[in-house]
Amino acid sequence: MASTSKASRDGKLIVASAVFGPSSRRDAFDPEGDQMSSVDTSTASATASPPVRPGEMRLEVVVLAVSDVDRAKAFYEKLGWRLDADLAVDAGYRVVQLTPPGSGCSIIFGDGVTGATPGSAEGLQLSVYDLDEARADLIARGVEVGEPFHDVTGIFHHAGTEGREEGTAPDRADYGSFAAFADPDGNGWLMQEIKTRLPGR
Repeated sequence: MASTSKASRDGKLIVASAVFGPSSRRDAFDPEGDQMSSVDTSTASATASPPVRPGEMRLEVVVLAVSDVDRAKAFYEKLGWRLDADLAVDAGYRVVQLTPPGSGCSIIFGDGVTGATPGSAEGLQLSVYDLDEARADLIARGVEVGEPFHDVTGIFHHAGTEGREEGTAPDRADYGSFAAFADPDGNGWLMQEIKTRLPGR
């Protein structure tokens, strides 16, 4: 992913440009050469995304509303997510991007990036291979994660806690088992176990 942001500070034009690729570090500078912020993506798990092809529409970023940017950043880094960027572009405008391990989609939050109410996102979904292992990993990182559940219908899940049945899906069916957690603002996440995808998925 590449992004360029422009803003003014003290009458000067500021250009913050970042290329969020593997093993890269990019710094954002103002025209006078003062360093503003940095991007550091030097991780063993980082992989470059292939170029977007004609006709494609890739879900690239989900924007979250948070009340405390530094607190949210610390939380998602605690999950083991890769920090792609933290760009303090101008007063009241800061962009933080992180990416879950192996994900082609990232999250962005910060100052001046959304008018949504902090904590208003729900049903954000993370696909995992083994729900028990993923849940144990987050708990070991100090995250409060709910017990595994499945929906009474066996199809996706209802809003909120309606229709939840305790325990994993019968016969541990793919797509059927979930565990929930939330960030400090209450933005809600669900981990869904998928070992074998349906044909064509």
